[in-house]
Amino acid sequence: MSTQRILERHILLRRLLLFSRSACSATGRDWLFPLSTTKLSSMNEELAVSDTPINLTVSEAEVGWRLDAYLAHHFTDYSRVYLRRLIVGDAVTVDGLRKKVAYRLRLGEGVSIIPGDPPRESPRPENIPLDVLYEDDYLAAINKPPGMVVHPARGHWSGTLASALAFRFGTLSGAGGPTRPGIVHRLDRDTSGVIIVAKNDQIHARLADQFQNRTLEKEYFAIVVGAPSCDRDEITKPIGVHPQHREKMAIRADHSTSREAATFYEVVDRFRGFTALKLTPRTGRTHQIRVHLASIGCPVLCDRLYGGRAEITRGELSGKPADTEIVLARQALHARRLEIEHPTTGQRLVIEAPLPGDIDDALLELRKS
Repeated sequence: MSTQRILERHILLRRLLLFSRSACSATGRDWLFPLSTTKLSSMNEELAVSDTPINLTVSEAEVGWRLDAYLAHHFTDYSRVYLRRLIVGDAVTVDGLRKKVAYRLRLGEGVSIIPGDPPRESPRPENIPLDVLYEDDYLAAINKPPGMVVHPARGHWSGTLASALAFRFGTLSGAGGPTRPGIVHRLDRDTSGVIIVAKNDQIHARLADQFQNRTLEKEYFAIVVGAPSCDRDEITKPIGVHPQHREKMAIRADHSTSREAATFYEVVDRFRGFTALKLTPRTGRTHQIRVHLASIGCPVLCDRLYGGRAEITRGELSGKPADTEIVLARQALHARRLEIEHPTTGQRLVIEAPLPGDIDDALLELRKS
């Protein structure tokens, strides 16, 4: 079976299963159409293959091709931008080794790829309430709640900020790609706070330049486990993809994915076993604040990936173990303030998002201790 046929079969099977699950959820029936247990088992086995590599061999006609061009030739349902992300994200290997996007292929080399689901053309508009902090004819600033994914991705096709933005604003910039209308930057799913939205491509480009050139100011608030040794300091450590866990980043030098990263922190308050911090990232690497804080022995409170736990009770914070009510069930990290140069007026624009209820509650319990 050809590579394209394998890919088409994988996509069709996944869409059928997702549709069937959605329908059974809406109707209360076990399945929308009568698939036997044997057929369902077979379908699940086929879907499991989607998470295993597809293996290709470089032919004589393909010698010297760039790795990204080679993948784009074989996987026509995927954009080259998406395939480049797979290469950088370690979902592609050549003879078992990670290679750069521009790597030139040699005869007989084996290319292995875990393609995942192809990105959808655009998010479906959904009537999801938004906390709009600022809006004019050119841009908007949203207070993103915790638990909301910014843009559609594998396993998160609905309920995203992109879908909410599409419903609220309609036409937005397309510079970030079809799945990210208006979105100039991102926040992790369980990080709350200020996020900027551009209403046209020109504004998007001007805002993106500010992020790229670091002419704006970002401020975060976090509660961490433990206590930093200094009241204020800058963490300067390179960050790259974790060598074992693909969903994680790590302090990592001299690797193709490593990038310099700097985060300034200042202690706001100290508690028994915990510390409240104000943070100013100088760079914008994936999971930067979380990785940097974990690297100095002070992971963000309730950071499942880098702190080892995802929730905490009132009693654990206040020193009263009998109180087992969960007060926080996501990482205690909030994008509190963003200062930019307005892309049309040139004036400084300061946007602030108040602390969300769960982090505020956690602080109240800490102060009781």
